[in-house]
Amino acid sequence: MADVNRGNRPLSPHLSVYRPQLTSITSILTRITGTALLLAALLTVWWFLAAASSPEYFAVADGLITSWLGDLIMTLSAWALWYHALAGLRHLVWDSGRGLDVEAAEKSGVAIIVLSIVLTILTVLIV
Repeated sequence: MADVNRGNRPLSPHLSVYRPQLTSITSILTRITGTALLLAALLTVWWFLAAASSPEYFAVADGLITSWLGDLIMTLSAWALWYHALAGLRHLVWDSGRGLDVEAAEKSGVAIIVLSIVLTILTVLIV
């Protein structure tokens, strides 16, 4: 028999109904940083290929990488690398069955965000 009240039933709640949680944000950031690292790696490979091609082509690539935009991209890439590595370690801990309760997951989420920022600043200052 056909459901005549189909149009009167409520729709599923949209994402805007839910409050973002730290664990979901860190999960999304892990995926974003993984993709961003691929793009940064391609930019670095392009720089190496330009160095192997010709001095003129290398000047173009080096000009981009050493510009303020290149510095910003490389700094954000350093942060992405630290964040992605720390998030990977967090998942290894979770795979062992530890730190899965909500309180521990949120503490480790804050820890990887803060630690990735601190390690990025140290990397930029040292390099």
